[in-house]
Amino acid sequence: MSKYIILLGAPGAGKGTQATMLTEVLGVPHVASGDLFRSALQKKTPLGLEAKKYMDQGLLVPDEVTIAMVRERLALPDCQEGVILDGFPRTLEQAKALDAALAEEGRAIDKVLYIKVPTEELVARLSGRWICRDCQAVYHTITNPPKQAGRCDACGGELYQRSDDTPETVRRRLEVYFEQTMPLIEYYTERGVLTEVNGNQSIAEVQAALLEALKD
Repeated sequence: MSKYIILLGAPGAGKGTQATMLTEVLGVPHVASGDLFRSALQKKTPLGLEAKKYMDQGLLVPDEVTIAMVRERLALPDCQEGVILDGFPRTLEQAKALDAALAEEGRAIDKVLYIKVPTEELVARLSGRWICRDCQAVYHTITNPPKQAGRCDACGGELYQRSDDTPETVRRRLEVYFEQTMPLIEYYTERGVLTEVNGNQSIAEVQAALLEALKD
């Protein structure tokens, strides 16, 4: 079964949930780029401090800093048998740099799993979140609706929606994601390592499809 795996999927596709499951089944670490950044910033590593300079200015962290962070993580003992990468690579340049880094050590990406979910479903999943102003309880119009619309079940507080959870903002986020990701999908398809999985199913059905894809 493949062990060097990249998980691709738009925000709301359920990558985090599926990555946790794959980690348990395959016994390899789940490396999420967001966690790497948080850890590097917390520990004030040289790369973390470098990344912070850009983040403090509201700028994107350059590819070379992100790639160096990922390479540092992949060099650790727990990644020698494989890894599930989530949130990296985000660009074609990062994908090529990752291939080059792995090739130096005689390794390569075995499988890229693309969890595909229709845009309208992603918008519904991402824009349904509401938060209580008083106790911060989280609700979702589809998966966890409050008993009374606009009111918290726990404390009766008013529910509000964060600006980045509105349908308009979510659509813009998704547009940016797909613009960045389409070249990646083409790149890995050409290399014969990409499998598209229908993410518009239950969590268990998506799990089964991902594991089936890894057997190929």
